Amino acid sequence: MKGKVKIKVKGHLDSKWQDWFEGMEISYKGDNTILTGTIIDESHLHGILNRIRDLNLKLISVNSLQEN
Repeated sequence: MKGKVKIKVKGHLDSKWQDWFEGMEISYKGDNTILTGTIIDESHLHGILNRIRDLNLKLISVNSLQEN
C-alpha cells in the first residue's frame, strides 16, 4: 500500500509524537487517534505500524484514501 492513508488507533496519542510518525497528521475522533499522511512504500508503512506496536497502541484500522 502506498499513497495517502488513514490509520486509526485506540486512545489519544499526544501530538508530541507527530515527528516520530514521520510527520503524519494527528487528529482525534471520539476516543481514537487518527494518523493521516502519505506512505511512500511498504517498508514505510511497516515502520509506522512497528512504532504503533512499540507504543503498545491498539490498531483499529488502516485505510487507503486513494481514489481508484
